[in-house]
Amino acid sequence: MKLLLATCRGRAAAAIRELIGSRPKADLGFFTYYTVVMGEINPSGPVPINSVFIYRPDKRGEIWRFLLYMVLHAGWLHLLFNLLVQVLVGLPLEMVHGSMRIGAVYMAGVLAGSLGTSVFDTDVYLVGASGGVYALLAAHLANVLLNYNNMEFGIVRLIGIFIVASADVGFAIYDRYAAEQIGPPVSYVAHLTGALAGLTIGLLVLKNFEQKLHEQLIWWVALGVYAACTLFGILFNVFNPDPFYPAN
Repeated sequence: MKLLLATCRGRAAAAIRELIGSRPKADLGFFTYYTVVMGEINPSGPVPINSVFIYRPDKRGEIWRFLLYMVLHAGWLHLLFNLLVQVLVGLPLEMVHGSMRIGAVYMAGVLAGSLGTSVFDTDVYLVGASGGVYALLAAHLANVLLNYNNMEFGIVRLIGIFIVASADVGFAIYDRYAAEQIGPPVSYVAHLTGALAGLTIGLLVLKNFEQKLHEQLIWWVALGVYAACTLFGILFNVFNPDPFYPAN
């Protein structure tokens, strides 16, 4: 029985590693396809608003959109930033904590990004892996909180991540409210809710090299915060359909 469980666990880990490793290829493939179909390319568009993968407020009944929006991007600059963070931030975390843990953090951020957008930014479309990317960034904070005494330059890492994340969120807010809008608005709330998911899930699943995580009160706080926010987002979409978008 133990051998069977170990074999299943090993296969699951290999499958998750393969899935994570194929993400950049999938992003590039979808971006190339929609660039060819739409016949243009620029730093901030075009946004494939008619794609069956994009999260749209008038298509919330199609629940796959809450996850699969992550394969689309609003321009090559958006794609480049997400790919760089996945490689430069996600890969070091994966080498230390394993594919299954980092995969859980990433997907939790993707889901939190769409759920948060559906609640707090209800009139926008959502593309890109920003929820998952910011979950990876915030997971570094969780890693430092758990393993600060075993890390070199932990504070320096946090400062660098904070600068990158702040600059990107600041640009997203500026682009939303100050810059001239071309096409439908794209949410920045996914960045913030994805980061919250990355911090809480990171505290739950990342390795603690000094003591068992379940002995800490922070484990239960993180579990409660993520579970409550996720449940609220799901119930909001189930029982509070947006009145501004009639069902098709």
